[in-house]
Amino acid sequence: MEDAMILNKSSYERGFAHGCIFKSMFIELEGSKDYFERDPNNKQIEDKLGPDGLVYVGAKLKSRDPMYCYWKDSENKYIVCRYSGKEEMTVEVVRMSSGFTSGGSVTPNCAYVGYRIQRNPSVGDKFASRAGQKGICSVRWPAEDLPFTDSGLVPDIVFNPHGFPSRMTIAMMVECMAGKSAAVHGLVHDATPFKFTEDNTAIDYFGKLLEAGGYNYYGTETMYSGVDGSMMQAQIFFGVVHYQRLRHMVSDKWQVRSKGPVDKVTHQPVKGRKRGGGVRFGEMERDGVLAHGASWVLLDRLFNSSDKSKELVCRTCGSLLGPTVLVQSLSIKNKMADNQPVSCKQCGERDNLGTINIPFVLRNLVCQLASFNIKVELDLKPNESLV
Repeated sequence: MEDAMILNKSSYERGFAHGCIFKSMFIELEGSKDYFERDPNNKQIEDKLGPDGLVYVGAKLKSRDPMYCYWKDSENKYIVCRYSGKEEMTVEVVRMSSGFTSGGSVTPNCAYVGYRIQRNPSVGDKFASRAGQKGICSVRWPAEDLPFTDSGLVPDIVFNPHGFPSRMTIAMMVECMAGKSAAVHGLVHDATPFKFTEDNTAIDYFGKLLEAGGYNYYGTETMYSGVDGSMMQAQIFFGVVHYQRLRHMVSDKWQVRSKGPVDKVTHQPVKGRKRGGGVRFGEMERDGVLAHGASWVLLDRLFNSSDKSKELVCRTCGSLLGPTVLVQSLSIKNKMADNQPVSCKQCGERDNLGTINIPFVLRNLVCQLASFNIKVELDLKPNESLV
């Protein structure tokens, strides 16, 4: 919670921290007789693709817009490949190299497309100062409700001072005072570590510059609440700091899933954002839910919505694999296996069988232990309801 920061919404609307993501796409045709060319019979791609079959420089593409077209000799037809991204992008660079002969073999035709994606700062994006004080944008707050100074200055970024004592990033405070004094007097400061000494400290030098400009020696200012206009009791540290935007953005990391692919072995949701996988509910999340006393949430997340499996079990010998193996062999031989009488393969019991709900990964574990000649028995009461 120490690293959250508030962004001025008006500064955001004026373009504060706007950025672009540059990405590259390398296209390599498989066949030696394949070549880039626009399909002359397809009029729908003329506004996006040039005669060489590649997208125009400066073109804006949305999802499923044509990106390049080429002639595939093995299929004797034109192939149109489309932009698969979800965000609108602008083409920056397009380069193409024809195939060349190397050692008697001809290399395939290649193309390079460089494009950029506009990114405004959103809640959850990562920022950092040059002192390494990283933080997450927690909210975009209206400028009318942010605190302001006597001269009417409203901060672009409000960050939590509790991140300073443990990290001891004093250089950021010195930079804040130096930037403020440079902005007041129009100076360019020397930021090398050899300029100041213990007798002539940086804080004293910049503090005197701030005093000469009519500000507080320590860089603090009296601020007023943007909600009711009352003066704040504390002195607020206020100045100019170089903040930079980092590559970690919510647009690249957000992940959501209701239903999707599951692993063939464990029957649990697969991992990976690109594969449409689930978000891992780990040990720390489990402990947090338990600490809140919400044990039924655990049953839902880790069992019902994960790998719940209904399995046959023998009450007599406690075997989980005996009835299961028989049912699988019956289903292979006969499609009407559901109507066949089921018995335990280990003890021959027919009447004392039941069904039990277990995680499928437990059945997988029992199978693996059986391959090591380790038998797993379930201790069940004869007439206990299992489901």
